[in-house]
Amino acid sequence: MQDERLYDFVGQHLLVSYTECDSQALRDISGLANAMRDAIKASGATLLNEVSHIFTNHGCTMLFLLSESHASIHTYPEHNSCFIDLFTCGYSCFPEKFDLALQKYLRPQGVDSRILRRENTAIDQYV
Repeated sequence: MQDERLYDFVGQHLLVSYTECDSQALRDISGLANAMRDAIKASGATLLNEVSHIFTNHGCTMLFLLSESHASIHTYPEHNSCFIDLFTCGYSCFPEKFDLALQKYLRPQGVDSRILRRENTAIDQYV
């Protein structure tokens, strides 16, 4: 039987750039994947699947399919930096907790983050 519930057409989109990260943490692909899973769990989201690709410069892209939408990380080890993205539908997830969990692992010296509220009538920045 299909789920016939109605859901609010609203979401939160966290966009983060971390710079001057711990270089070992950023290059440890297994540790980074575990940190992403832990951050997803901390946010309250539900992990469904994941895929990753390692580039020749040891950078990586990891995508995590969530019941609520998706999370991703794109690393630039030559700059000790990365881009993070978390989009969750509804009101049940907490992107700030996701961000804090990743900061604890990567220990960036620079953090530039935005949280956008997305809905059918607007995209509003609120952090």
